[in-house]
Amino acid sequence: MAHNIAPLPNGTQVDEYIIDSVLGGGGFSIVYNAHLVSDSEKTVIIKEFMPKKLAVRINDTEISSLDPSAPEAYNKGRKLFFQEASTLATLKHPNIVDVTNFFQTNGTAYMVMKDEKGVNLQDYIRKYKGRLSEKLLRKVFPQILSGVKMLHDRDLLHLDIKPSNIHLRQGGRPLLLDFGAVREKMKTRLYEARIVATSGFAPIEQITERGYMGTWTDIYAIGATMRSCIEGCAPPPANKRVENDPMKPATDMFKRKYSKTLLEAIDWAMEPDPRLRPQSCDELLEMLEKMPPEDEQQSILGKLVDALPWKK
Repeated sequence: MAHNIAPLPNGTQVDEYIIDSVLGGGGFSIVYNAHLVSDSEKTVIIKEFMPKKLAVRINDTEISSLDPSAPEAYNKGRKLFFQEASTLATLKHPNIVDVTNFFQTNGTAYMVMKDEKGVNLQDYIRKYKGRLSEKLLRKVFPQILSGVKMLHDRDLLHLDIKPSNIHLRQGGRPLLLDFGAVREKMKTRLYEARIVATSGFAPIEQITERGYMGTWTDIYAIGATMRSCIEGCAPPPANKRVENDPMKPATDMFKRKYSKTLLEAIDWAMEPDPRLRPQSCDELLEMLEKMPPEDEQQSILGKLVDALPWKK
């Protein structure tokens, strides 16, 4: 028999906010549009910890462990969610989602984020079947690297960079979302950190015990995200690339449509061997900032999507 995992009803008050509608969600949370009780014009995004396999909503608002006799897994997840929110609240960067509040009530935890209009990069890739322009990539990804660099400087790893975790706002300003997988660098040998891996975007050291995770792990995911902007789909899983790699280098596949420098940056970031990738965001950023020679720019062919979603 199915258990109750229904979202909060519209109009429900949670702390100082009123729920307006469900925005989305996944296996571990439900995301809502909401507004302040004191000001209906002040809108926010609220993320509620609701792991479908571990929790049940026992009335319109309260959540508890699905198995009351063994609540350890649910309590541990709630603690990690709250930890994520408290970490994010201290990370103030123009390209990282702005967490303005976090609290616990209704037997669960909530994270409140600034409401910023825009489009999800994954939806944009799906709409245009990839083929996003070099101009777009060179605008978006240096900013993403800047945000990730700040994380790395704080000895944190994101570990779940992918198109669906990037939000494109007006003015070409990307926002990195969903920090549920964030771990301190010194703890990244733990198997627990590996189970959040997204196939195609997580490198070999994140899905197996082969080597340590580090800054190079997030860099692989950034390279894979850039490649999916061009190709329109996720790259092959990292474990399939270890022997007889089925993935052709970007420099071979897309050379008629993109500059050599951009494609070389993608291939470098996606090296299967962690030791051969850029070891810092600065290294990849330096390569991305190298503009192709003018004659090469003139020779890039093909119809690429340059209809930026943020043009005013």
